[in-house]
Amino acid sequence: MPNYVKSVEDLDVFQRSYKLALELHHLTLNFPKYEQYGGVADQLRKCSKSISANIAEGHTKRLLSAAEFK
Repeated sequence: MPNYVKSVEDLDVFQRSYKLALELHHLTLNFPKYEQYGGVADQLRKCSKSISANIAEGHTKRLLSAAEFK
């Protein structure tokens, strides 16, 4: 990994996934009320946020334990 990557926020893939999660969150606010909690809108928000969370978790594991990262 290049030296200029000091944190997960420096990764392009993290920035893009975070931006996508924010866009999806705003789009799902226009879904019908019955979809907001426990419906499709709620699921879209959760899964889009988990992408950047998984990238951050993987980045941390890379720093802490090469064996666990693999």
